[in-house]
Amino acid sequence: MIRLEAYREIAPQGIVDFLYRMAEKMQGKKIIHVNSTKLGGGVAEILRSLVPLLQSVGLDAQWEVIGGNEEFFSTTKAFHNALQGQEQKIPPTMLENYLEVNRENAQNISLDADFVVIHDPQPAALIQYRPPKGKWIWRCHIDVSQPQRKVWDFLRQFVVSYDGTIFSLPRFAQRLPIPQFLIHPSIDPLSDKNRDLTPEEQQEILRRLEVSTDKPILLQVSRFDRFKDPLGVIQAYRLVKKHHDLRLVLAGGGATDDPEGETVLEEVREAAQDDPDIQILLLPPDAYLEINALQRAAAIVLQKSLREGFGLTVAEAMWKGKPVIGGFTGGITVQLVYGVTGFTVNSVEGAAFRIHHLLDNPEVMNKMGQDAREFVRRNFLITRHLGDYLALINYVGC
Repeated sequence: MIRLEAYREIAPQGIVDFLYRMAEKMQGKKIIHVNSTKLGGGVAEILRSLVPLLQSVGLDAQWEVIGGNEEFFSTTKAFHNALQGQEQKIPPTMLENYLEVNRENAQNISLDADFVVIHDPQPAALIQYRPPKGKWIWRCHIDVSQPQRKVWDFLRQFVVSYDGTIFSLPRFAQRLPIPQFLIHPSIDPLSDKNRDLTPEEQQEILRRLEVSTDKPILLQVSRFDRFKDPLGVIQAYRLVKKHHDLRLVLAGGGATDDPEGETVLEEVREAAQDDPDIQILLLPPDAYLEINALQRAAAIVLQKSLREGFGLTVAEAMWKGKPVIGGFTGGITVQLVYGVTGFTVNSVEGAAFRIHHLLDNPEVMNKMGQDAREFVRRNFLITRHLGDYLALINYVGC
């Protein structure tokens, strides 16, 4: 099991002792996190580290994952797109299936706890089946600031029954009659995706992936999702390619609750047009060491999202000392201090310009990478995340 003590030399000085003190009043309290997938996506990665750390400081922490049929996950993918402003048509039969799947899950998993955190829209309707005791929080990881109104109105009927909500950024939220809290997501510096790799480990992984390091590598790691704009990344690469000999690696896959990824992947393959310097890697959801090695091998990491919840791939790359160029959206704007830890851009041309600038100025790249790593240490490690949850549990009085 992950122990908090292991982070003493990595986290900011004094934070580990502070977290032990925070947890003293909460010993034995039961907390359950519920989401829709064990693999794929930032939520699952956070819970994989956060739940054991809650246990290590004396809480009875558990993680439950709901199941669902293909129609359910098609519906919740449509929810995701609609909540981020994309027009969707969701017939009543799909909404009825969504409610039925939540009802079935409520019968199959234990929801009896002092503190229950329901993550994102997929299990939101579980609130209808809450036991008499315990505080329930809806944790929304996506941007619902400008949602398709019908979809938000459907979900809102469940959200307002919670004791509070958590959003990643203030501007992601909606006006609600319940308390709202702000918690940034985080990365685990000791996980396989972020731990130090020996040169031999890194080279073996790159060899297995057939990724050559004979040219500077541009890298984007994300699921194949339209909001991640992989087609825009290819366009930016082609503009830079006129001046620099480099490679583009697009690495990703899909989460088990995202049925749309295959269509986007085919569009990306078509856009690559058999360019030998564009490498598309379809990785399984648990390819943590592979992503780690790719981020360490990259010269520049991109996260050119058009809409984004938070975008933890940015913090992951920054932790490895890489300059990042990201879309001016969502949590990317919180992670990238413009001109210090990276650059945010609004267009293909803007991304290409910043890539070109960094490749022409390696000293700027090195300094930016160093500053980026320290910024993550102080703001986006799992130890800070643990402290936020302990503070919230104490505040709501579980």
